[in-house]
Amino acid sequence: MTAAIIDGKAVAAELRGEVARGAADFAGRAERKAGLAVVLVGRDPASEVYVGSKVRMTRDVGMESFEHRLPAETTQADLLALIRRLNEDPAVDGILVQLPLPRHLDAGSVILSIDPAKDVDGLHPENAGRLANGLPGLAPCTPLGAMLLVARAVPNLSGLEAVVLGRSALVGKPVAQMLLSANATVVVAHSHTRALPDVCRRADVLIAAVGRPELVRGDWIKPGATVIDVGINRLAPEPGAAKGRLVGDVAFGEACAVAGAITPVPGGVGPMTIACLLRNTLDAARRRLSIAGEG
Repeated sequence: MTAAIIDGKAVAAELRGEVARGAADFAGRAERKAGLAVVLVGRDPASEVYVGSKVRMTRDVGMESFEHRLPAETTQADLLALIRRLNEDPAVDGILVQLPLPRHLDAGSVILSIDPAKDVDGLHPENAGRLANGLPGLAPCTPLGAMLLVARAVPNLSGLEAVVLGRSALVGKPVAQMLLSANATVVVAHSHTRALPDVCRRADVLIAAVGRPELVRGDWIKPGATVIDVGINRLAPEPGAAKGRLVGDVAFGEACAVAGAITPVPGGVGPMTIACLLRNTLDAARRRLSIAGEG
């Protein structure tokens, strides 16, 4: 068996096209563009690359981008004051604070300060609670992207067994809630799970999000299963190489010989994260326009 490759780049491009059409419709009705504010504190190179991509893609789909780059020594009080201004700004529909923050800043307090209606990262406890209770809200982007890729291989999850490898608040817990909402039978496995390979082998859908390179081997996978690899890890460079190669949490070559469908790394879940951020921003803008219209 050779697994079908779920092309995250292609699915993300389709989603960005849908968002662009929706953004044009929104601009016509609201007489303004939907707006995303991105806040970057410090000069972390990886974060700068991510922010640059988010800003460019926001503009590419026809939405307004408000970029706030703050020095690394920014105080907690100054950062919270900026977020309060963005919460009150009618042109801003979504707020994203790029993580990680410098060590002297409290990320939890920063997330709590964001208006849940503008929390396009889906990290505010109110949005997490709404997700857990099956209520409308803004869902975290990476789990949302993973679920959209699952749907390409398994349109109906009802009654299937799904194993989520990882229990982080960023990916593991929210994606487990999404799978439950789709009527899957869900097991969340983690570092204390006994007989982990056996647990993974039961999965019709296996979502790996632990941040351990190539942890999941081919013999951990049920034949024909759908495997979504959220991990992205850079290995140590080989002799003579400038950089190590990127791998996921799944041993891709081994998994391809067993799985029915699988996401690659890179090019799987990664491209979906920004596309889902754009969709969340448009959704937030539409909800705010509806509330304003009712008022």
